[in-house]
Amino acid sequence: MKIAVFILAGMFFVGCERHESMPSEETGQLPWVEPKGGDWNEIQFGGEGSAQWSDGELHLEAGVELTGSQFSGELPEMPYELELEALKEVGSDFFCGLTFPVSSKNECLTFIVGGWGGGTVGISSIDGMDASENETTTYGNFKEGQWYAIRLVVEKGRLSAFIDGKQVVDVATEGRKLGLRPGVIEYCAPMGIAAWQTEAKVRKLRWRSLAD
Repeated sequence: MKIAVFILAGMFFVGCERHESMPSEETGQLPWVEPKGGDWNEIQFGGEGSAQWSDGELHLEAGVELTGSQFSGELPEMPYELELEALKEVGSDFFCGLTFPVSSKNECLTFIVGGWGGGTVGISSIDGMDASENETTTYGNFKEGQWYAIRLVVEKGRLSAFIDGKQVVDVATEGRKLGLRPGVIEYCAPMGIAAWQTEAKVRKLRWRSLAD
């Protein structure tokens, strides 16, 4: 994703052992699940940098193009919410490309943070249009060395995404064609994290069911 775009800065504005926290007695919410470090594997994109989990953080070295890690364990099932924190160390493109399942492991999307020159945010792909082309496209100014809190809510017929508590995606998905952008990003399916020509870190990855 090397296409430059004009960045409208300021429009707004994690390998660990699996365990389940206790559900809240006050809210009745189901427990969080944190994936096992051993269920993550470096992706062989070709020209990739290292993608290693250490002390609860995934460190993605800048590659020729993509560097990433793919999850091979038990996946969350819709409806669910997922959250993590991501940081761009050095680079000018996306530091968080989060691929995740929607209705099944065969229907996946990618949430892009900081793509197409460093500022594009959105979902790839909806009706064949990627994060720079569809109604989820928005822009932000992402600083190097700063952690950003990212949250996804995947529900039947709707997808929402938040960065630092601000909603940046709210899109109806009922009857839409949902799938990954054609190319090596498909190696991230059904769940994975990748960065494009950018050194990045990810931590505090977890998810929980939103089923009643």
